[in-house]
Amino acid sequence: MLPPVKPMLAKAAPEVPRGENLSYEPKWDGFRCIVFRDGDEIELGSRNDRPLTRYFPELVELLRDALPQRCVVDGEIVIVTDNGLDFDTLQQRLHPADSRVRKLAKETPASFVAFDLLALDDRDLTPQPFSERRNLLEGIVDTKLARVHVTPLTTDPDVAQDWFTRFEGAGFDGVMVKSLDQAYLQDKRVMLKVKHERTADCVVAGYRMHKDGEGVGSLLLGLFDDEGNLHHVGVASSFTAAKRKSLLTELAPLRENALDNHPWRDWADAMAQAQSSGKMPGGMSRWTGGKDLSWEALRPELVAEVRYEHVQSGRFRHGGRLSRFRADRTPDSCTYAQLDEVAPAELAAIFDEVQP
Repeated sequence: MLPPVKPMLAKAAPEVPRGENLSYEPKWDGFRCIVFRDGDEIELGSRNDRPLTRYFPELVELLRDALPQRCVVDGEIVIVTDNGLDFDTLQQRLHPADSRVRKLAKETPASFVAFDLLALDDRDLTPQPFSERRNLLEGIVDTKLARVHVTPLTTDPDVAQDWFTRFEGAGFDGVMVKSLDQAYLQDKRVMLKVKHERTADCVVAGYRMHKDGEGVGSLLLGLFDDEGNLHHVGVASSFTAAKRKSLLTELAPLRENALDNHPWRDWADAMAQAQSSGKMPGGMSRWTGGKDLSWEALRPELVAEVRYEHVQSGRFRHGGRLSRFRADRTPDSCTYAQLDEVAPAELAAIFDEVQP
C-alpha cells in the first residue's frame, strides 16, 4: 500500500447511536494523518494528499521507534497541553521555514494518536473487519513511548455519552462511531460522528466570494466584546449554488459605503492583510496553500443566527452554518456573553499523558 491513501470518512449523527456491533472512540481535534512506514522511511500523509512529514520531524523520529518496520496506520496528530488539545498551536506548526519548523518541534512537540491499521508487512488489511484491524493495532504500537497512543475504545454507549459530555473542555470534538465488522473504505462516509452544536447570533460584517465566482462563499461573522469592539469570530458557509446567488443579491444593499465607518476598515488595506497571518478576515492562509482570502465589506447591520460546534481562542473552531437572519435582533446585542463556556476537563482521565 503506497501513498496517497484517502482516509475513511464520517457522516454526522445528531446523537450517540445505540445498537449491536458498534464501537465508540473520542473524536480528536487535530490533523488527520496516515503514517506510511517502510524500514527507515516514514511519510506522514494528510487528508488532502499534502504531506505533513516536513512539519513534524519529531514525530518521524518517534514513530520509527513506535511502529513495526512495514505498516500503514491511520490516526491523528495533536498538540497536548495542560488545558487540553490546542489546535491553534498545531496550526502554527505548518510553517514554510525549516528553521522555524525545527524550533517549534522542540517547543511544542506533537503527539500521535493511532486509531486504525491499514496494512502490516505485506498484508492489506483494509478488506478486514474493524475488530480485527483494531486487535492488530493494539499489538503493534509501542505506547510506552511518550506522545504515542492508541485511541481509547468502548462498546458501551453510556461510556461514549459520558465522553461526549465530560471531555469537551479538554478539546475533544465529540465521538466517532464505527461498526466492528466494517471494512476500511477509502474516501467513503461509512463512519458516524457525533459533534457538539450550539447557536449564536452574530453580526454579518462581510463576505467572501465562492471559488466559482458565482455567489457568496462564506459570511464573515463578528461578536462584540465588553469594550464594544467587534471581533471576527469565524464564518458561515456550505451554501447551495442557489443560496450563494441569492445571498449576493440580498446583501448588495449593505455594500454601499460599507467601509466608511466599518470596524474592520483597516483590514481591507493590502498591507494589513499581508501582516494578518490569517487572524483577520483578509490575508493568506498557510494551510490552504496561499489561497486568496480577500473579502467584501458590508455595513454591520445584519444579524445572523449561526450553528457552531465550539469556541477556541475567541473564534469558532470550525466554520458555522447559517440558520436564519434575525430582523428582530440588533447588532449591538451580538456579544460574547451569549456563548457557552465549557469547563476545562482533566485530559489525563482519557489521555494518559500531559506534556509539561
